[in-house]
Amino acid sequence: MEIGISTFVETTPDVKTGEVKSHAERIREVVEEIILADEVGLDVFGVGEHHRQDFAASNPAVILAAAAPQTKQIRLTSAVTVLSSADPVRVFQDFATLDGISNGRAEIMAGRGSFIESFPLFGYDLKDYDELFHEKLELLLKICESEKVTWEGEFRPAIENLGIYPRPVQEPLPVWIGSGGNTQSVIRAGMLGLPLVLAIIGGSPVQFAPLVKLYERAALQAGHDPTKLPVASHSHGFVAETTEEAAEKYFAPTQQVMNKLGQERGWGYYDRASYDAARSFDGALYVGDAQTVADKIIHLRKQVGITRFMLHVPVGSMPHDDVMKSIELLGTEVAPRVREEVSKWEIEKES
Repeated sequence: MEIGISTFVETTPDVKTGEVKSHAERIREVVEEIILADEVGLDVFGVGEHHRQDFAASNPAVILAAAAPQTKQIRLTSAVTVLSSADPVRVFQDFATLDGISNGRAEIMAGRGSFIESFPLFGYDLKDYDELFHEKLELLLKICESEKVTWEGEFRPAIENLGIYPRPVQEPLPVWIGSGGNTQSVIRAGMLGLPLVLAIIGGSPVQFAPLVKLYERAALQAGHDPTKLPVASHSHGFVAETTEEAAEKYFAPTQQVMNKLGQERGWGYYDRASYDAARSFDGALYVGDAQTVADKIIHLRKQVGITRFMLHVPVGSMPHDDVMKSIELLGTEVAPRVREEVSKWEIEKES
């Protein structure tokens, strides 16, 4: 069972002071967070791509590359790369470069993106949302498979027997599919034999179990071994010394972001009752002390089949020291408990 962190490198106003950190300061903080995550034994760190004022990471590969020489073991991934509005050649080159710097620890998490700012920015039409992703994923996978590429599509100029460099340390460079729970995207990932990441950020996580089964069936029908395909969860949360401290510190910035996005997307008002329900044992928020969070991750592994858990912290802007403490506790207190319990459970299943 792998445990890690994901972040969107938020630069929203501080809920107490109204202060907004510069993009540069927040990026430097995230590099420190990646280094700490490696030091405390976490398995993976993901940085999400966005193109708006309240997120500082428009190029995750560059941020991850800044941390790569200062880390030893942790895997470094986008979370996600908005492939629909990107050039797959450049995506591959960026992450192959990261793979070289990190000596084989880079991953690409490819997704359509739930934010749409990149589409007009790079000259794409939202009416082509799905077609763009399918075509560009096809090209990206082709580049991962072969040094020389011949390819033709609708949205990008053709490539005729051209080499694409640098080549990565890993062959092939890992490509995961990020999904918010769309049935077709889950089936497609299974048919392609690609690892799956589910954004489990609302409702009951157990409701995602049928999607994992659907993914496994699609993989099996396409001739892939589903037991060799990892499934990850990207879930919001925060770890502190006590559950009460975690709940209080995480609520205000989370509420601020959820209601800002809610105004943009027509969601209902996010109040304390909604928050407390979400951080209950059956909810999608992993907020609490080490044992509380560990118990929920173990439950997710047993009931849904998740083999990699990525805690998204922070949601909104939080003091850097609090985020660093949460990462430390996740690595030193939560992860060992999860790994020990999951290992025992897996041995019992096989016996």
